[in-house]
Formats: sequence, structure tokens, C-alpha cells
Amino acid sequence: MQKITNDILKIIKKRPANSYKGTFGRIVLIGGNQNFGGAIMMATMAAVYSGAGLVTAVTDKSNQSSLHSHTPEAMFQDIDDLDAVMKLVSQANVVVIGPGLGTEPRSVSVLKELFNQVKTGQTLVIDGSALTIVAEQKLSLPTNSTNVLTPHQMEWQRVSGIEIKNQSPELNQAAAERLNVIAVVKSSRTEVCSPHQEVAENTVGTPAQATGGMGDTLAGLVGGFICQFGNQADVVKAAVYTHSAIAEQLAKTQYVVLPHQISQAIPEFMKKNEH
Repeated sequence: MQKITNDILKIIKKRPANSYKGTFGRIVLIGGNQNFGGAIMMATMAAVYSGAGLVTAVTDKSNQSSLHSHTPEAMFQDIDDLDAVMKLVSQANVVVIGPGLGTEPRSVSVLKELFNQVKTGQTLVIDGSALTIVAEQKLSLPTNSTNVLTPHQMEWQRVSGIEIKNQSPELNQAAAERLNVIAVVKSSRTEVCSPHQEVAENTVGTPAQATGGMGDTLAGLVGGFICQFGNQADVVKAAVYTHSAIAEQLAKTQYVVLPHQISQAIPEFMKKNEH
């Protein structure tokens, strides 16, 4: 098994002098129903702070004012206007779907339409409720996009069919190849599984991360990195490492590390590790 170490941070490149916001990609994040607005806000914050060029959150309209006060750099789109949502999707490099999305009929409809509309060259980061919908509705993943799944172990059980007690690196890898996805199987030692590559285990992290919103933040960070650095497995590994390395550093002086603290620390971490 490969170990994910700080060597993976070589994917963080210095920004060219002639850069503009379009240089660093467009990302759309879809989620946050009336009850779980915080999830999409944390994911959006991570995408913004990791450097994605243009960030739009598609969420329930009840979350608009909170989003703008929480992360004013991000744009808003009402999730109920499906035509407008799909127009945004058509222009995006990366779409993150799932944080706080819920599994109600509206959420199912949005996910199905996204799967129908996504096109070659785009990357989907599928997280949280979206993974539950995929499993419950027995949806086939799109075949023309690059698909990154970010499940915790129970979500991975639902999608892969592998019970938690049997989730070995070998079986996880086989499932990633069968599904043709990059899978970030989250646990105390998160694994990144991708087709035709050795399973990679994260080597950093802390129990101080064990709090709500960590996965939402990771999904946004993964999407932000892909926007800028490409959709290769190494980019996903670098996002996983960055997320946990920041938490590990913060935990030296804190009993609990909060997701927004990780996001706020991303720009400085990236600057220190740019190549």
C-alpha cells in the first residue's frame, strides 16, 4: 500500500503572473436543504479558500443570506430553478454534489438531471446524501465524466456493497475499478482508491477532526484542488493530505478542530507548499 506523505504536495503549483480568475476554474457546489444549510456553506468555504476561480453554491433559497454573510466570495443559485442550475453545470469544470443535499424528491430530481447533463471533461465530486441517493435509487454513475466519491464507511458500504467489517484495501480497490471512480474512503486512516493504481493511505490526521462538517469541508477542498490542478488521483490525494495536515497542526493547541478553521488555514498552507 502506498503512503500519502507531504511529497504529494508537489501538485500545488505557483500561480502564473498572468493569471485571472478563469485560470483557476469554475466550480458549482450543490446541496444544503432547509435543515442542513451549514453543510453546503462549509463545502463552499473550502472551495473558495483552496483557490477555485469562480465558486457558485446551489442551495435552498432559505440559505442565501447566511451563505453571503458566511462566504461573500461565493455566488448563489436557487436549487429550485433547475434550468438555471443546469446552465451553471454546463459551464463548470467541477461539480460537487451532496453536502446537506438530503434525500427528498427534489434532491433526487436534481441528482438525476445532473447525471444526464454532465459531459466529457467535467469532474463530479459525489458526497454525502448524493451517495445515499445513488445507492437507494440504484443509479448508474455517468460514464463521460471523471467521478470522485468521498464516502464515509457506511456510505461506501451502500455504494460498493462491501460491509464495513470487510472493507479491506484490496476489496476497496476492486470496487473503485468496477465503478471506475476515484474513491476517498474516509476513516481514521483514509484511503484513496483509483483504477489501476495502488491504494494510498493517508498518514496524517487527528481525533480532533471527529466533528460534524469535516467531510463537507473535504469535499469542497477536493473540488477546489481539481479545479486548479486537474482531476488526477494525485490531486485528490493532495487534498486529503492538506485537509488532515492542517487539522493535525491546529490540534497541537486545540482539543477540537472545527471545519471552518481548516478552510481558513488552507491559503497559508498552500503558499508554504507551492512548487
